[in-house]
Amino acid sequence: MNRFGVSSLARKISRNSSLSFWLVVCLCLLLNACASTGPGSATWPAPEPEQEPETSVENEVDSRVREPAKQDSEGIQVFPLQNPAVKELMADAGAAESEGDYGQAATLLERALRIQPRDPEILQSLAEVQLQVRDYEQALGFATRSYDLGPRVGEICSRNWHTISVCRKHLGDEEGSAEAASRARACMNVKPRPL
Repeated sequence: MNRFGVSSLARKISRNSSLSFWLVVCLCLLLNACASTGPGSATWPAPEPEQEPETSVENEVDSRVREPAKQDSEGIQVFPLQNPAVKELMADAGAAESEGDYGQAATLLERALRIQPRDPEILQSLAEVQLQVRDYEQALGFATRSYDLGPRVGEICSRNWHTISVCRKHLGDEEGSAEAASRARACMNVKPRPL
């Protein structure tokens, strides 16, 4: 102990703490210099996007599911009331789907489904996204569940059965596909024409 009450061991610890501090600072600077500077700074090439087949699944969803339902939508339409958060999630999912980001679209729709788990429109939208990624079993399950919970007339009903028809065809069930297509036509109740 010296006259200030500081031992030589305490002075060594104090000097080593100062040294440790500077070592940590240098290590942080070194690691920071090695870190990437942001997206796109990696040196490896980006993977090539997959080539789309001639007959796009997206075109199939539009041409075999959505368009026929819109054309037949003269009849009674039944849509459930939606939470504003669900409406926003559905709109964002539609935008992601139109950009080809089906994973993001499915994620947004699943979030909407957690808010309103019995909404047939959300379930049908999920079915259509799964159809576009060629997961026909999942698409069939979502469309069937949507039909079970949804209206028996109108556009949603028609989209349900058109989706079921497309899924069954891709799964090798031609007879079931034809039956589902005929049930889709039965969903449209047209109001009587005036005399």
